[in-house]
Amino acid sequence: MKILILGGFLGSGKTSVLLQLAQYLVQQYPGSQMSQVAIIENEIGQIGIDDKLLRGNGYTVRDIFSGCVCCSLNSDLLSAVQEIKSTIDPEWLIIEATGVAFPDKIAESLFTNLGIAAQIVTLVDASRWQRIRMPLANLIEGQLNDAHLILINKTDLVEETVLREVEADLWELNSDAAIYLISGIKPIDERLLKVIQNG
Repeated sequence: MKILILGGFLGSGKTSVLLQLAQYLVQQYPGSQMSQVAIIENEIGQIGIDDKLLRGNGYTVRDIFSGCVCCSLNSDLLSAVQEIKSTIDPEWLIIEATGVAFPDKIAESLFTNLGIAAQIVTLVDASRWQRIRMPLANLIEGQLNDAHLILINKTDLVEETVLREVEADLWELNSDAAIYLISGIKPIDERLLKVIQNG
């Protein structure tokens, strides 16, 4: 079971990216009767809800589409990961962190306690970057720390000069991460989804 932690400030577009990524990953494992992708989200989004699995263990569980199950986290994350591993054992587990969480701390906890390494993908909202960069510096820097990939979202809403400034800031904050540009007005390029899949 591979784990991906999806982080980013509130409104950065995590859920939209998550659904596109989950659909792509499901398509990579045709013929499987079990769920290929499981999702843990700390907050209920706009995904339809249907309790049917792991009830009584602190979860609200939904089928999003064929081959994908989504769990709303109401209990300890480590217990949730262990439960999903033992009952579903998907190819991929995607953890959608809250808008104020530090993904690197989640990854550290998973590795320290369960011996599982996780990939971190963090989203940044290009349209709000200049407004929130300084007032929320500690939170933003914490969310970017140790990210393997950074996705600059909502690129269609800013001028090219602003976009270059955002990229420069991000390189300064995390020079080890690969940075990609995406936009909510068109689907994520399949080549980028493959990059995420391959870690």
